[in-house]
Amino acid sequence: MMPSSSDTTEAMPAAAGPREASTSATPVLDLVLKTLEDAKAEETVSIDITGKSPLTDHMVITSGRSHRHVGAVADQLERALREAGYGKPRVEGLPHCDWVLVDADDVIVHIFRPEVRDFYNIEKLWSAEFTD
Repeated sequence: MMPSSSDTTEAMPAAAGPREASTSATPVLDLVLKTLEDAKAEETVSIDITGKSPLTDHMVITSGRSHRHVGAVADQLERALREAGYGKPRVEGLPHCDWVLVDADDVIVHIFRPEVRDFYNIEKLWSAEFTD
């Protein structure tokens, strides 16, 4: 994967730091964002942490409307990554579906129910740590 020199997304009005998902510089991130959009995930943000964390290059945070929707989004994302040749991502948080993490190496995706997302507020944590 080639590192991105700049974040090409638009600023999210509700929170300082994270970026609202739009276009990206990597094919796997593009696939993730497109799949989340197709799955009707809500309030998707992408945080570019390239070179700032050994964990990943991009953190994507999104919401599903219910337990069932969170699980369906995770399943659809896992299937899309496999079909595109990225292998089987590591998935944590099923079957509860309050917070599901999909680890696709260069992109880590957090899929939350809205109230769980509000409680943990990881956008603020990651953006405060890596965007200053």
